[in-house]
Amino acid sequence: MVREIWKRGFTARHLKYWTPALALSVAAVVLAPYAAEAVRARHHSAAAPVRHLPYPQLDSPLEIANSQYLPLTWNDVPGWNDDDQLAAYRTFRASCRPIAAKPDGAAEDKALGDSLRDPCREARAADLADNAAARAFFERHFEPLKISKLGDSDGFVTGYYEPVIEGSRTQNEVYNVPVYRRPSNLFVRGFKQDATSLPNKGAVYRKIGRRKLVPYYDRAEIEDGAIEGRGLEIAWLRNQTDLLFAQIQGSARISLDDGSTVRINYDAYNGFPYTPVGRVLIERGIIPREQMSMQRIRDWMEQNPEGANELRRTNRSYIFFREVQLSEKDEAIGAQGIPLTPGRSIAVDKSLHVYGTPFFITGELPIDSEKQKNPFHRLMIAQDTGSAIVGPARADLYFGAGQDAGKVSGRLKHSIQFVMLVPKSLDPVARGRKMPLPDARPSEKIAKLFPQVLPTDAPKEPVNQDQSGKVAAAAAVKDAKAPAPAASASPATTVAQNVVAPQPVPLPEARPRIESDRNIRRLRYGRRHRNHR
Repeated sequence: MVREIWKRGFTARHLKYWTPALALSVAAVVLAPYAAEAVRARHHSAAAPVRHLPYPQLDSPLEIANSQYLPLTWNDVPGWNDDDQLAAYRTFRASCRPIAAKPDGAAEDKALGDSLRDPCREARAADLADNAAARAFFERHFEPLKISKLGDSDGFVTGYYEPVIEGSRTQNEVYNVPVYRRPSNLFVRGFKQDATSLPNKGAVYRKIGRRKLVPYYDRAEIEDGAIEGRGLEIAWLRNQTDLLFAQIQGSARISLDDGSTVRINYDAYNGFPYTPVGRVLIERGIIPREQMSMQRIRDWMEQNPEGANELRRTNRSYIFFREVQLSEKDEAIGAQGIPLTPGRSIAVDKSLHVYGTPFFITGELPIDSEKQKNPFHRLMIAQDTGSAIVGPARADLYFGAGQDAGKVSGRLKHSIQFVMLVPKSLDPVARGRKMPLPDARPSEKIAKLFPQVLPTDAPKEPVNQDQSGKVAAAAAVKDAKAPAPAASASPATTVAQNVVAPQPVPLPEARPRIESDRNIRRLRYGRRHRNHR
């Protein structure tokens, strides 16, 4: 009976029904170990605790690329008590107008973000008239932070001014060098062609037809007439050297032959990087570095017209201007959109800094004469920018308009200290107190591979647990933000005044070496089986 059922079950007619079932059974048997392993792995991965790094990545709104910081106290800022902070306060109030006009919640990609709003609200509400009150205002709202390029102890400054140039509204035999406004075929990705403000860095194109984009003309092509005859001329100058210096400064006053004055400001550039003609003269051995100034460049160009033509074209960058309605008493307009203040306004790298940020610049500069340096301790406000101003501690000092301002700014190419005034909402030392402590040392082997040496000048008293956490946190932030502090800085200038002085943190004892009993168990297992044989 059983044999008959068995035979009927595997007849050709029923074989097609049994084959899929048999295949599924075999697959289940083969894949069962792998499925169980996957379930165990998923279980262990979900249950495994997440181990944080010793120094987790915290939000850091004050993070400027390629720079180092050193927190100071106001007493440690050289010359802070000697400056006229009231003049800086008035310049700061002028910068607060566009800051206060920004809508709440506007996107910010700079280090300071919108942290200047609170100081600006109080500055706009109080028109101070006393230098002591102005100094107290900055000390109440800001913390001093020495800033420099990573690996350098100081920053670098140059000067700029507004030239006064002779010109004409019409072309003639005397005035035949055009001052061009922005061409209509100049195109920057992400901006409309009629945008009021275009970037001073990055690629710039000209349109051919409807879609094709090619790099814009360089200086040589424009000087040779690539865009002439299009009605772009604002005025006409006497020579190309006057135009070059107006382009380097970014603005100019053109004194016309009919007695009137035209004011021009930077509007756009052609997309090529700026090449300093003074550096070319130094590299060619024509003018020694220690004698370099704008006046020496101008004198050499006037004496060598053919060489000047070739020298200009090494700087392929070309600036286009716009005409601005300003009186002769008004100062030039900076990139922030407000009139500059001679002696208090500076141009900074706008990709790193925010307009309106106060910088205290301290050191020595040849202000009175080229051969003698004078103490320079002055609080200045970032209100402008320039294509040659690159870096966290790099600035162009504005000295006004005219020949005297040009002489002073022309001889400034010096290293100097930068102290950035940071709003207290971004105090890096205060953020350091929130930094968690690192993990304990895992083993004696790691302790030997990565020894931790205590500071030789630190006190030897033991530190309690609560205090050690604060000290280690502040020290961690200081090491992370200032990897290479100035060699001349005293130990008292390394932390803010309200922070506990660094003290040694006791190291955790290394985990003792514990011999494994695996070999002992293996020996016992072998003896037991030998005795049973």
